[in-house]
Amino acid sequence: MNINVLEKKTNELRIEIDGEGHTFCNALQKVLLEDETIEIAGYDIPHPLVSKPIIYVRTKGKRHPETALREAAEKIRTRSKEFRLSFEKALKEWQQK
Repeated sequence: MNINVLEKKTNELRIEIDGEGHTFCNALQKVLLEDETIEIAGYDIPHPLVSKPIIYVRTKGKRHPETALREAAEKIRTRSKEFRLSFEKALKEWQQK
C-alpha cells in the first residue's frame, strides 16, 4: 500500500491510497466518523478502473488529522482481530457438533 499526501493543513488532510478500494476506505471513513473530533471524513474513487482512492479528513479544533487517521487505523486493526478470534471460536464450536 502506497500513500501519497496530496494536501496538508492544520486540521485538514487529503491523501491518495494506491491499491485499495471501497472496502478499506469505507471502513476507515466509518471509524473516523465515530470520532467526535472529526468534522468531515470521506473518500472518493475518481476512476473505477484505477484504484487510487482519495481520503479527506477535517478535524474540529486543533486536533491533527494524521493523529485521527492513526487512531482510526488502530481501531480497525483491533476490531479485525476481535472478529477473527470470534470467528475462529464459532467455527471450532460448529466443527465439534
